[in-house]
Amino acid sequence: MPKKVLLFTDLGIDDAFAILYTFFRKDIQLVGIVADYGNVSRDKAIRNINYLKYIAGREEIPVFLGASVPLTGILVQYFPQVHGEAGLGPILPPEIPYPIYSINDIYKIIDSNLDDLTIINLGRLSSLATAFVLNLDTMRNVKEYICMGGAFFYPGNVTAVAEANFYADPYAANLILQHAKNLTIIPLNVTQSALVTPEMVQQIDAFHRNTQDPVGLIIKPMLDYYYNFYSKSNPGIGGSPMHDFVTIWYLLNPDAITLLRVPIKVIPDQGEGFGQSIADFRFETNPGYKTHKVAFQFDYEKFKKDIMTTFLKKRL
Repeated sequence: MPKKVLLFTDLGIDDAFAILYTFFRKDIQLVGIVADYGNVSRDKAIRNINYLKYIAGREEIPVFLGASVPLTGILVQYFPQVHGEAGLGPILPPEIPYPIYSINDIYKIIDSNLDDLTIINLGRLSSLATAFVLNLDTMRNVKEYICMGGAFFYPGNVTAVAEANFYADPYAANLILQHAKNLTIIPLNVTQSALVTPEMVQQIDAFHRNTQDPVGLIIKPMLDYYYNFYSKSNPGIGGSPMHDFVTIWYLLNPDAITLLRVPIKVIPDQGEGFGQSIADFRFETNPGYKTHKVAFQFDYEKFKKDIMTTFLKKRL
């Protein structure tokens, strides 16, 4: 049976790569997608999701209206230099008029799949935190959560100490840490090394020039744009880091990532530490800290092999 996933996304390039990956797999089923602000505005995220659904012929996946601002009330900053003006690199998707549902409707999906549902959060945690606020009992009963966020023993990518998803809404991040059951955090110190190289992209593109699958053909322009940013911001980097993709990859390859259970929290106080994720390796009980699984290492060779095996074939 395929693994059922309710996905929260602020759809940028690495988010798009993660969604496209699921379209090539029969062992994962997207039962819904919640559109958030983050890499782009919520409206652009919705447009991107609907475009990916359209080119893949996956109109049946419901899309839900997530958060457009953080719980902090701080003005949202977007990153067109990283993800492009629309969030898909150089691609400007058309408006596809698929229906969009209220966030309250996700509880129907959760209730009907409670025993085997994984909620994966790729971006800011504002929508997911709101879902907890609105229906705490239901959200506490979800089988598993996987979130990309934080940085441990590693520099941040927004400030010297803070990763973007936690920095954008540390209130939301802490709420999830306090209340989510069976939560796994995939932090920046792992995802920054999850590189898709230009050579991998070239092979995938060459294959799909033969298949003429539009899903495969949009990978190269997106990842070329992404790599162009990272090659300038991180000189010498060998490829494009697929931050958000690692969450879905972990779901299908749990043995390929090394986890530690450790007390963690996120700093919500204004100042240089705002949004910083902290792990207490004394393993003591402290107010505000909750113990969760955090990724610290992964099998990069298996990561590369799985990507190529998945994308170098016709879509199912």
